[in-house]
Amino acid sequence: MMGVPQATYRFQLRAEFGFDDAAAVVPYLSSLGISHAYLSPILQAAPGSTHGYDVVDHSRLSEPMGGRAAFNRLSLQLAQHRLGAIADVVPNHVAVPTPESLNKALWSVLRLGPGSQYADWFDVDWGSGNQPLLMAVLGQRIGKVLADGELSVDGDVLRYYDHEYPLRPGTEELPLEELVTEQWYRLAHWRVADEELNYRRFFDVDTLAAVRQETQEVFDATHELLLALLHEGKLHGYRIDHPDGLADPRGYLRRLAERTGGAWVVVEKILEGEEELPRDWPCAGTTGYDALLRVGGLFIDPAGAAPLAALHSELTGAPADFGPVVEEAKREIVQHGQYAEVHRLVELLARICQDDVRLRDHTRRAFHEVVAELLVQFDVYRAYVVPGEEPSPTAVAALERAADKARANLAEDRHATLDVVLHLLLGRETSTIDEQARAELIVRFQQTCGPVMAKGVEDTAFYRWLRLTSLNEVGGDPEHFGVTPEEFHAYSTQLNKHWPKTMTTLSTHDTKRSEDVRARLGVLSERPAAWSEAVRDWRRLSEDHRSPALDGSTEYLFWQTLFGTWDDGPLAEDRLQAYLLKAIREAKRHTSWTSPDDEYEQTVAAFATAVLHDDNVLTAVRRFAEEQTDYVRAATLGQKLVQLTMPGVPDVYQGSELVDLSLVDPDNRRPVDYKDRVARLQRLDAGGKPEDLSDEKLLVTSRAIRLRRQYPDAFGGSYTPLPTSNGHAVAFARGDAVITVATRLPAALRRLGGWGDSTVVLPAGQWKNVLTGREVGSGAARIDDLLTDLPVALLVRS
Repeated sequence: MMGVPQATYRFQLRAEFGFDDAAAVVPYLSSLGISHAYLSPILQAAPGSTHGYDVVDHSRLSEPMGGRAAFNRLSLQLAQHRLGAIADVVPNHVAVPTPESLNKALWSVLRLGPGSQYADWFDVDWGSGNQPLLMAVLGQRIGKVLADGELSVDGDVLRYYDHEYPLRPGTEELPLEELVTEQWYRLAHWRVADEELNYRRFFDVDTLAAVRQETQEVFDATHELLLALLHEGKLHGYRIDHPDGLADPRGYLRRLAERTGGAWVVVEKILEGEEELPRDWPCAGTTGYDALLRVGGLFIDPAGAAPLAALHSELTGAPADFGPVVEEAKREIVQHGQYAEVHRLVELLARICQDDVRLRDHTRRAFHEVVAELLVQFDVYRAYVVPGEEPSPTAVAALERAADKARANLAEDRHATLDVVLHLLLGRETSTIDEQARAELIVRFQQTCGPVMAKGVEDTAFYRWLRLTSLNEVGGDPEHFGVTPEEFHAYSTQLNKHWPKTMTTLSTHDTKRSEDVRARLGVLSERPAAWSEAVRDWRRLSEDHRSPALDGSTEYLFWQTLFGTWDDGPLAEDRLQAYLLKAIREAKRHTSWTSPDDEYEQTVAAFATAVLHDDNVLTAVRRFAEEQTDYVRAATLGQKLVQLTMPGVPDVYQGSELVDLSLVDPDNRRPVDYKDRVARLQRLDAGGKPEDLSDEKLLVTSRAIRLRRQYPDAFGGSYTPLPTSNGHAVAFARGDAVITVATRLPAALRRLGGWGDSTVVLPAGQWKNVLTGREVGSGAARIDDLLTDLPVALLVRS
């Protein structure tokens, strides 16, 4: 129980749902079958934090969540119910809030600069030693701020509204204009950050400053409490946030494994395509986005790709391929949001090559063009080249792949510069080059690849190219349209062989849409003609509500979202409006977070409001939604059962044991009604029949997780695909005790006349369906007999 989890349950902790609130839910988790509570970050975060990823003090448990006393009560409750706890760890960055009481380390650096005992904590480019740390927090340029009297001195503190900054010793008596120039920080207009920021941050978030975990002192200070809780038996493993941001992810994990004695650890690593987690990482695996892609893909019909592409093009004018959209978005991120990071790489290259006469004639402009193009063309989050080590074939292939694509877009006279940069990034250029500078270049380039991928693809392109939005998911690929049973079995077999203790998931705090919204949208791949007809009808009915200024992509996103979140009616207007605002700002076509266009945003909001109050439109949407009920049911239950029984440790995101139609954060962090869930589970356990799809999903979830607790050897053992005579069923056995059978693509199955005489071959013995209580023998079992009451079956050896 206290080793590898059988199943985890993710809690999103915050002031409104703290440690004591989680403790109250522990008995329910135990009855559900969960082995470990999986806690979002538990350390002291910035004031008002709603997620905990903006840590300010690693020595304290979150006070808004209840502090140490409440955490101890949660630990006691977990222990009494024989449950463990997993904590979400944020090693890459800390929050920038500056009062000394919030962030002692950063306060010291701002006050004393490179002379601070904490100077090595942060990845700051001090230049020659005199360049101040940029604090881009001002609402207008510094000259105007000074003229308007918005800065004031209070003892040894400089104030700007709610912001506080320490004064460098000996500068308190200076005139204000002189005083601000004599600090170890430079207060600047917020727009300056993207171009001149001189500290590494999390992606493009200025308020999250990266810390250098490669330094023993930083690791010890930021992990002391978390490790103490583990050794006290109050934590039993960790989820590691964004390891790709670290200088040496493998080194970090090795240090963590050494300090924990090999505790269960999973990493938030996004794998692209067929990319695999490095085998030399001492961890249990990923947080499950790779599994999410394969499980969801089982319930996507490849036959829908072409007709949905045609509709998408008709309504939006978007290109047929996703690739150009990704390239355009990444180029924008490199030119704007990551400009400061690119500039730092260029300066580093210039310094390296200036010291070697052979390389001296490569210019800064050439380096800038080459670095920018490499970042645009890089197709994974990181290559994992370790300075001083021979790069792995995978790392070499990733860099060479990017270089080949970049070469085609660079002028011929830049090709020699590209070759130099490539050799430097692979650690192959030596001679007189400064070893430390070369190592810094290798690491810093890799630390920049991830933000370009994340911001360019997940947070921009995914909001622009909308053929089927259920595929626009973290770790997903909108062009990977469907996964065959054979592909899924091959993936699961490899997972069971190499990463049997990895986490699997369908919903997280970062998913763009909950698993159940994606399941609903995936059904559109099965019924593209009906969907196309429905959307055209809805557009005709809503013609009077549509402004000529409304972008086709925005409108098509609205229609998909309306259907994907439909639950006997449309999503609450405030939730839908908040999502649309975030989506169009992330798309950065007509408005953005940094340059909002009020007129366009009002156009979108007015359209949504008008549709949501138009009974004719809503009646048409309701009619279409009701026609998809059986297909949605099969996808919802099918993907859940597969995820819960496949290789790996399944996570249940808070509330998703029932149907949960949530969108991207903060929508997916809304309060969960646990009283309802407890009552439903008690009724089912007392023999009550499921009354709706949520009941059925809870039945599937609880029975599958309980089997994991009852048959740990089976789920820790083999994975065996079971032969079926019909591709609309996916079936597999775990060990010699448990079998999963799920319906896939039921719309096409119905067009073919149903299951007929289709069979699945069951291993020898007698089997019982724990979802219905029915018994079945071995051999070729008729699928329609197995799936009479539900579109899924979960068999256990009787």
